[in-house]
Amino acid sequence: MEKIKEKLNALRSEADAAVARAEEAESKNKKYEQQLLEKDQEITSLTHKLSVLDSELEKTEAKLTEAKAAQQEGESSRTTNEGLNRKIQLLEEELDAAEKNVKETVEKLRQVDVKAEHFERQVQRVEQERDQWEKKYEEAQEKYRASKAELDELVQNMEGL
Repeated sequence: MEKIKEKLNALRSEADAAVARAEEAESKNKKYEQQLLEKDQEITSLTHKLSVLDSELEKTEAKLTEAKAAQQEGESSRTTNEGLNRKIQLLEEELDAAEKNVKETVEKLRQVDVKAEHFERQVQRVEQERDQWEKKYEEAQEKYRASKAELDELVQNMEGL
């Protein structure tokens, strides 16, 4: 009788521990899903920024092309030529800055993609772990019910004596 009580107490504590672990796993899962949502928003923001920078890059390249074409037409005035050269230099610097910015944005986007994939894998792992804990919890519940039924039957048999 004492062993059955000990076994019953052990099963209860196992069930309680399994419930606690399942709740912890669900909490972690929610946290990872929130992080994933934040990363998705960051990806969207960076994608928009990349499209804006691409547009600026195209405009800057168009300006650079126009400036070079104007220079090639051979303005006769040296002052005009120097002004165009300065404008070209500024546009090239803007282009370099825009290209650098695009590269940085693309790198950030790649890093965010990698992080998003990492978080997706973590969420999958946590979900698998949660499923395992739920299965263990169900098995423990089944053992508890079987033990309780066995105990109830034993009590009835003892009362019948």
